[in-house]
Amino acid sequence: MIAVCSVLTTVLCQHSHAAVPQRPGIGQVDHRQAVDMTSLPWSAIGRVQTELGGRCTGFLVAPTVVETAAHCLFLPRTGRYIQPQDVHFLRAYSKGQYAAHARAIRLLVPPEYDPRDEARTAAFDRATLFLAEPAATMKDVLAVADSLPAPGTDVVLGGYEQDFSEIVRSDMGCMTGRLAVDGGGKTLITHDCSATRGSSGAPLLSFQDGKWTALGIQVLANYGRGGAAAPLLPLVAADSGRR
Repeated sequence: MIAVCSVLTTVLCQHSHAAVPQRPGIGQVDHRQAVDMTSLPWSAIGRVQTELGGRCTGFLVAPTVVETAAHCLFLPRTGRYIQPQDVHFLRAYSKGQYAAHARAIRLLVPPEYDPRDEARTAAFDRATLFLAEPAATMKDVLAVADSLPAPGTDVVLGGYEQDFSEIVRSDMGCMTGRLAVDGGGKTLITHDCSATRGSSGAPLLSFQDGKWTALGIQVLANYGRGGAAAPLLPLVAADSGRR
């Protein structure tokens, strides 16, 4: 699942009266391609899968720590987040095979995020999963950016999307746009990457200082190509509210 940016202000969306497309975020030309899951950055990415059938994308920032989109783990019927032990991370998942599997034991979501008000709180739409055991060594985790990207930064974005849910496909040639804000005035990173439903929780990636670095978490899609990511500045702190 991924939110469509028409729910935000006109800072991000210029077509608020248009019908939601079948594949928001892709645009007229699909720029995605298959990737090699055995090496970074893709070896740090995996499927976040719940025992209720929910699926999104997530990525490792430490051997036992996964970042993903918070809205993927919210249960509208109960008004609560799913229990951590019902969430699984399948690293480098591809067509039923995966490099590692681990179950979550703890879930943290920023207290500022309201899953019933994505438009106002999208900048906080991120969740940290703590795993029961390591899903990788340090060589297969992503660095996290210590600053916001400048417009025009080269980025890539890929996840387990609705039309190719068994593999990761990525737009390898996109860029960040100007920084935008959600309805609460908090910063979002815009981009022109082709990515649609199912990419929620995927890292917006840039190769910096010789390593793959996560700039943010994919949370919103445009009507056409592109979308927005919630910044990873700061990462969810230890004192964030537990949901």
